Amino acid sequence: MINKLISSVFTLLCCGLVVSGQDSDRVIVEKIANGIIKETTFGFKNKRTQEIVYDLNDLSHETYEVNAYNQWRYWNGVLGLAMQRLGGFTGEHKYGDYSKKNAAFCFDNLQGLKKVTAAGTLTGMEQFFKFELLDDCGAMAADLADIYTTERRQDYRAYLDKTADYIVNKGYRLKDGTLSRTWPHDQTVWLDDLYMSVPFLGRYAMLSHDPKYFDFAVKQVLLFSRHLYDQHTSLYFHCYYSGIDQNNPAYWSRANGWSIMAQAELLACLPKNHPARNTLLKIFRRQIAGFAKYQARSGLWHQLLNKEDSFLETSSSAMFVYAVALGINNGWLDEVYTDLALSGWGGIKTMITAEGKVENICKGTGTSTSLKYYYDRPVPLNDIHGLGPVILAGVEVMKLKSKISAHH
Repeated sequence: MINKLISSVFTLLCCGLVVSGQDSDRVIVEKIANGIIKETTFGFKNKRTQEIVYDLNDLSHETYEVNAYNQWRYWNGVLGLAMQRLGGFTGEHKYGDYSKKNAAFCFDNLQGLKKVTAAGTLTGMEQFFKFELLDDCGAMAADLADIYTTERRQDYRAYLDKTADYIVNKGYRLKDGTLSRTWPHDQTVWLDDLYMSVPFLGRYAMLSHDPKYFDFAVKQVLLFSRHLYDQHTSLYFHCYYSGIDQNNPAYWSRANGWSIMAQAELLACLPKNHPARNTLLKIFRRQIAGFAKYQARSGLWHQLLNKEDSFLETSSSAMFVYAVALGINNGWLDEVYTDLALSGWGGIKTMITAEGKVENICKGTGTSTSLKYYYDRPVPLNDIHGLGPVILAGVEVMKLKSKISAHH
C-alpha cells in the first residue's frame, strides 16, 4: 500500500498538482494567515468617517463596527481553530497567540461591548449576547474550548458551560430531537448546523468528563443524516423543511463541507471504545466516497456539487480536503484517498493569489428552494467564510506529505 501511495504522490508532483513552482505550501498558508493578522485592528471603525478607534470610551454617538476578524461570528471561530493548528504545526507562537488575543479582546471588554451593542451604536458582537441560533455560539465556543486548555479563565468556562446548556437543553429541535431553526422557516434543519454544534460538544464532553455530550453529538450526526442524506446522489441536501416534509433541491457544497468537518472534529474527540464509533466511521467514509465522485478536473468542487455549470467554490473544496487529509492522518480513512486530498489542495492553490488572498469563496448563504439563488451567490475576494478552512486544509495536507516522506 505504501509503495502505491508514494508512486501516486510522485505522479501528482510531476503533474504540478502538489507543489507550487514558486511557493511552498507553508509559505502559501502563512501568507494567508499573516495577511489576516495584519488586517486585524482590535479596534472599532466609524461607519461614516472610517476612522479606527481603540478604546470603547472614545466611541461617540455615531455608529461603529468591530473589525471583521474580531467579530463574534462563526466563521471567526473556524479561523481561530485554524490559527491554533497552524501555530501548533509550525511552532510559530504568533498564530495561536492571535486566537487567544481575539478571545481576550471580547471578554476583557465585555461590559462595554454589551452596553454599546444594546444601544445600537456598535455592530459585530450581537451574537455573543443573543444565544438565539446555533451559529451564535457553537463554532466560537469550539475555538474557545481549545484556548481554554491553556487559558483557564473562569469567564471562558462560564461561556462554555452556557453554550453546552443552550445546545443540549434549550436550542430549537424537531420532535425527534434534530437541532433546527425557526428562521427563515420554522423547524427547518440546516446541514450547516452540524458544525455549529457537534465540534464544540465533542470538546465539551472531554472538558466536562461527561459522556452525555458525546452521545448527544452522535445522535445529531445520525439524525442529520436521516433527514438530509440522499442515497441517489450520495450527497446531502442543504436543508429539510419539516413543515412540508421535503428537502430543498440544493446539494450546496459548503453545507456538505460543514457536515464532513463536523464529523471529522467529533471523531478526533470521540473515545475509541464509544459504541457508536464504527457507525460514525461508516457515515464519514460514505460521505467522502460520495463527494469524491463530483470532484472537477481542476481538483476543486462546484458550488452546487452535482451542477458542473455552477462555479468552482474554494471554501467547500478546502473543507473536503481537510476532512480527507485528517481522516488519512488519523487512520480513519484508507490511504487510497491520498490522491483526492492532494489534487484538491492543488486546485485550492490556484485560487490563492501571490499576496495570499483567496478567490472564489461563496458569500454567507441562507436556504432557498431556487437553485438560481445558489448559482448567483457573490464571491468576494478573501471572504472570511473560507479562510479558516483553507488554512486547516493546508496544515493537514502538510502533515500528510510529511507522513508520506517519512515512509519513503
